[in-house]
Amino acid sequence: MAEFRTYTAIGQREDLSNTIYSIAPTETPVVSSIGKTKATATYHEWQTDTLADAVATGLVEGDDASGASDTPTVRVGNRTQIQGKTVHISGTLDAVDKAGRKTETAYQLAKAGQELKRDMEKTILGNVAQNAGSASAARLLGSIQTWLLTNYVTEATAGSPAGPVGGNGTATRTKGTPLAFGEDKLKECVKKVFESGGNPTLLVVPPTQKQVVSTFAGIAAQRYMAPSDKQTTIVGAADVYMSDFGTLSVVPDRFMTRDTGTGTGEQALVLDPSMASIATLRPFQSNLLAKTGDSEKHQMLTEYTLQVSNEKAHGIVADLLVS
Repeated sequence: MAEFRTYTAIGQREDLSNTIYSIAPTETPVVSSIGKTKATATYHEWQTDTLADAVATGLVEGDDASGASDTPTVRVGNRTQIQGKTVHISGTLDAVDKAGRKTETAYQLAKAGQELKRDMEKTILGNVAQNAGSASAARLLGSIQTWLLTNYVTEATAGSPAGPVGGNGTATRTKGTPLAFGEDKLKECVKKVFESGGNPTLLVVPPTQKQVVSTFAGIAAQRYMAPSDKQTTIVGAADVYMSDFGTLSVVPDRFMTRDTGTGTGEQALVLDPSMASIATLRPFQSNLLAKTGDSEKHQMLTEYTLQVSNEKAHGIVADLLVS
């Protein structure tokens, strides 16, 4: 007589893991690195200033003092932007026994929070000018590419690429036909930032350009501190770039957006995190909306803007070819 096997038995319990696996990236290098401050209006303002150029001239003994050369500060600002997610869960779904989470509402709200942080990263890194909005159009913050004028460098040779007019978040930079990212352009950008008074510590690049940077001579220390009596470990990635004006941590960012239209290039950002901030008008919050039936609807949102404390502290190498 044949034995009784699982193939015909009835009533076996399912074997469903109580863990939910997701590989969606949640790292937000720029949002996590820059400062945090508070906004108190939908137009957040701050002031910038600089010193007069250094001179080597002297004063004549006994002469009267020359006329004053005082200069006013520059007042700039950025619009706050509202970003949000809606979670809408039926009462039954929250009540039934589920694997991997106690309530669907809590799980979906946690996901919404992670998604919002990713949205912020992508928004900040873009090339979108600020907009005051209207009753039918959303307010938009000026993303970082619309501020970087003084230390703007491009690989493009065709078209009319140019930095954003004004460098105050009110105009986008133009783009040209992209070319391969060369170390000479990175050196040019870092030098311009240094000459402007900046001390950048981050080089933020999309994944494709991270692999390009790993080939630069400034990363030649692939045998750095290798013991002479042991086998050398070859490092195939560039985590630190040694420039003539300081060390840059090379950070790949999945949310850097490629240019659209004719010039579909990428960018490399040379940043000083101490000279940029997230200015928050309304922090992350979850609001229970009016109940209209056997379900609950929550809206998670935040309202914030990007404060580029002084655009001269940062730089950009634009129009990078995507191989």
